[in-house]
Amino acid sequence: MPIKIQSDLPVKEILEKENIFVMDETRAAHQDIRPIHILILNLMPLKEDTELQLLRSLSNTPLQVDVTFMTMESHETTHTSRSHLNKFYETFPDICTRRFDGMIITGAPVEQMEFEEVDYWDELTQIMDWADRHVTSTIYLCWAAQASLYHFYGLRKRMLDHKMFGLFRHKVLRRKVPLVRGFDDVFLAPHSRHTEVSTADIHACKELTVLAESEEAGVFLLMAQNGHRIFVMGHPEYDRVTLDREYRRDRDKGLDIEIPVNYYPDDNPDNAPLLTWRSHANNLYTNWVDYYVYQTTPYNLDGTPDFAHLFGVYDNLPDEEND
Repeated sequence: MPIKIQSDLPVKEILEKENIFVMDETRAAHQDIRPIHILILNLMPLKEDTELQLLRSLSNTPLQVDVTFMTMESHETTHTSRSHLNKFYETFPDICTRRFDGMIITGAPVEQMEFEEVDYWDELTQIMDWADRHVTSTIYLCWAAQASLYHFYGLRKRMLDHKMFGLFRHKVLRRKVPLVRGFDDVFLAPHSRHTEVSTADIHACKELTVLAESEEAGVFLLMAQNGHRIFVMGHPEYDRVTLDREYRRDRDKGLDIEIPVNYYPDDNPDNAPLLTWRSHANNLYTNWVDYYVYQTTPYNLDGTPDFAHLFGVYDNLPDEEND
């Protein structure tokens, strides 16, 4: 798809070198179509890395996507320049009167803190409640998934004995749900976290539908309200070297970190990691944009999202279905 971003966003050049169709505002203005408006609340410290990863993931359908980046007003970012934030990011007061077709809220490196201890927790809960009223479908990634499960359903996170770190095998459940359409029975996805929400607690919550989980890493993908809320417990957007950089960063700091599971060939960090999860990550975001955003959102964003084509169709399916 053509991704509409500001013409001088630094990652634009990288995307173009990867043959990803990026459209600036001038060209987009000459197309007589209504683009899909996606809001990305970027909570990660290295914001340009996350911009690139998510824009790659959103680049695989024929729709025009207009991306808006948002940062927290109540938190001072120290790893991204203030000039970059001022030029390319909005804050909640800037966009709170608008509506969006879709929204992505990223993870954040604050998982070992209690939610209420995070300095922007009050603002984040306000944004999550606002998204329920102003966004057709919202994806919550990693820590944001844990935070939203706690905020909306009271599900608490718990500390793990060791960091869940690496590539883990996940099994698709409820195969006929459109979000996992085209997935293989088993697929790999990256995780990098110190906490989890209990698999038993998630399955016990009748408002949640689990779509994929791992024996080792627990629940990976789930949703509520027929896709109005989607929760991804890992990092499918990670690029080839993200886990490698995290491993070397922590190792160089002298932290007790093991090599990422199933990541380096022969478990040797001197070997370049293989990219084995990109196709399913792309499939996930493509299915989301197609089925839960484009086919659901009203042409006039002030209208009511139409989830009727998804209501009730999958409620009585067994957990596993053949194609």
